[in-house]
Amino acid sequence: TNISSFIFVIRFIPHKFSSNMNENKRALYLIAFIVALGAILVQTKKTGLSSDITNDEIMAHIRYLSHENRGGRYPGTRGSRDVIAYMTKHLKSYGVEPGLNDSYVQPFDITSGIKLGKKNYAHINGDSIFVEEDYIPLWFSSNGTTEGSIVFAGYGFDISEEELQWNDYNDLDVKGKWVMVMRHSPERENTHSLFAKHSPLHKKMLVARDQGAIGIIFISQMEDDGLFPLTYTPGYSNAGIPALHFSNNLADRVLRGVGWSREKIQKTMNRSRESVNFIINDQILNTNVGLELVTTRCANVIGEIKSGNRKYRDEYVVLGAHFDHVGEGGVGSGSRKPDLLQVHPGADDNASGTSGLLEIAQKLAANKSRLKRSVLLIGFDAEEKGLLGSKYFISNPTVDLNKIITMINMDMIGRMKDSSATVGGVGTSPLFEPLIDSLETDRSFNLSISSQGFGPSDHASFYSENIPVLFFFSGIHDDYHTPDDTWKHINLQGTTDIVNLVYDVAYHLARTPITPPFSEAGPKQSQQSMGRGFTITLGIMPSYTSTEEGLVIDSISKPDGPAAKAGMKKGDVIKSINDKPIKNIYDYMDRLGELKKGMSVPIVVDRDGELLTLEATF
Repeated sequence: TNISSFIFVIRFIPHKFSSNMNENKRALYLIAFIVALGAILVQTKKTGLSSDITNDEIMAHIRYLSHENRGGRYPGTRGSRDVIAYMTKHLKSYGVEPGLNDSYVQPFDITSGIKLGKKNYAHINGDSIFVEEDYIPLWFSSNGTTEGSIVFAGYGFDISEEELQWNDYNDLDVKGKWVMVMRHSPERENTHSLFAKHSPLHKKMLVARDQGAIGIIFISQMEDDGLFPLTYTPGYSNAGIPALHFSNNLADRVLRGVGWSREKIQKTMNRSRESVNFIINDQILNTNVGLELVTTRCANVIGEIKSGNRKYRDEYVVLGAHFDHVGEGGVGSGSRKPDLLQVHPGADDNASGTSGLLEIAQKLAANKSRLKRSVLLIGFDAEEKGLLGSKYFISNPTVDLNKIITMINMDMIGRMKDSSATVGGVGTSPLFEPLIDSLETDRSFNLSISSQGFGPSDHASFYSENIPVLFFFSGIHDDYHTPDDTWKHINLQGTTDIVNLVYDVAYHLARTPITPPFSEAGPKQSQQSMGRGFTITLGIMPSYTSTEEGLVIDSISKPDGPAAKAGMKKGDVIKSINDKPIKNIYDYMDRLGELKKGMSVPIVVDRDGELLTLEATF
């Protein structure tokens, strides 16, 4: 319309500027011409006459998103808020409508950390010991006041396996007492040791809790210095008993009173491969633990291109890319160089995918009149925290999930090497392989195809809901999750080539009247997400974000698995397995690791407030 108006004015003015036109009329027409031209130029600057996907625009997005001023785009920070504002501004300028009524922003809270509260104190026989100096509560500790005597129980093992027998609780009554155990195992350096799966702190706590202990105290081996850091780990929650780590000085002081030392205990157990356990006489420990979770406000960015087609406009193609990264690194951030406390730019992960999302949004909006289906464009937050943004959207969708015909995800598309990239999820619909085959013809790069629907990015949240997915990815590299993932290493032409292909796929799916049928293509959860040494699976997708006590079932991942056959359903909360309580996902993992193929065990679930006992056979 603007171009047509401009041509009309150009043609109109010379005609009116005829020789017999008086000066006043000429001046009026000239002013009208200038005003019309100015309006056109302003509109052109705002929306752009061209909606082509260009190298320059992609690089401009990447450089802004990965600039040091964004601080690594850690969820909840000012840098993250800058990115949300940047994406919102661009979507609006492209003519993309808000995805949530009048807003582009879908806010949500995440638990991002843990800290010491105001009421943390401890006494041994009335003498004060000091938090962060003499002891520290561990991240899975319960809160509250606890008092009792102390019993030492070796490494805290209760192992009865064909290959390994070791029980530190033989002939030891720990009910109503604190249990003190040594960290690690006799084979601490051997990651393939039979002790490895029994050595985690949480596993040892679980054993002590099952034995009736009121609390657990960890002491270090001689190789360890300092107190264990109080670092939040997603999925852990109140363990039901307090869990403390004593400093080396405090541990030596307590043990000295009964004629032992850390060095003597460690050498004795490691040499003899037998437990050392004893009662620590006349030592009464009284504590009050007060840990507080730290909550961070995050937000997805959602835009909608609403089709005018009455038949198909309520169906959606979703395009997604996460915009968060790991901030300035550090322990627990996900950085592969946690000792470097500096900005991790995340140019490839995932400023590249976010730039592609914006460019595709602009081009699809310009071609809105040609679309049969509507399109949702979602920038996901907190992906690095465990796909939290996409999981929140799935739990709080802005459209009917049953109306989403496909989710297309872009994550790390900026480092194409050897003219090749990958698309995953092709097996999640029989429509996808012929579609990809037809659209990759005459491209300047080769496209490798993976059929599996699950993957370590936001499309996994949609696949778990039986939504067909496609995942575009240019490959891993040495700069992944380090400060070296900068815009200077981006393969710009390769990124543009991938974005153009993704646009073509999205454009086709938004125009074809055929709905891609869903096909299950591989598991709906990571095969390594449930820990080491598992010989069985329950066949569920557990919730990694729920704060409810127990294990919330997000979905049934295996229709013919033990959970499905036992009658479990999405939303059930597992309270116990084989008569052993489950308080969180890590309790669940440890309990599952104790089971073997062929076993049938009772599982108690809470279903809408009613406790049901179901029998699961593995």
